[in-house]
Amino acid sequence: MSDSYIDQDQGLDEGQQWLEKLLNLAKIPAKVIAQQQEDSYWLIIDETNLTPEQVSILVGVDGKVIDAIQYLTNTILNINNHNSEEHLAYTVEISGYRARRQEELLLMAEYAAKKVRLTGQEYELTSLSSTERRQIHTMLKDCEDLETYSHGQEPDRRLVVKIRN
Repeated sequence: MSDSYIDQDQGLDEGQQWLEKLLNLAKIPAKVIAQQQEDSYWLIIDETNLTPEQVSILVGVDGKVIDAIQYLTNTILNINNHNSEEHLAYTVEISGYRARRQEELLLMAEYAAKKVRLTGQEYELTSLSSTERRQIHTMLKDCEDLETYSHGQEPDRRLVVKIRN
């Protein structure tokens, strides 16, 4: 067994245990299913014993709570990892929220690209988290005729799509 295999198992276990502890402290006792994906460790909150209200609370308005939980998870679990190349990436999921949001982001990216190509004008996407802006940057990076950049300050930072010069 290689060291990286042990590290992966340890990262999954630590993520699962940490998130279950956080949920218990929030009086939302739920199991967490940890899975290795190609781009990150997925920590899936098992909603089996949760009420719809608890699921709604964990997602939050516009996903702000699940994003905050994911941010905390990544920050706390990587706090002693000073080398950014060794940082472990955790994605926190509940009730298929991330999958649905990914589909919404893809539709936004396609709409923005189409609008910019039709009008030649820049198009701004607002109300996106830094992770979501990064995802749209990635979705559009292979479009040779378009470029993307972010501007503004949080919490009003925006992603702009424009024709490449």
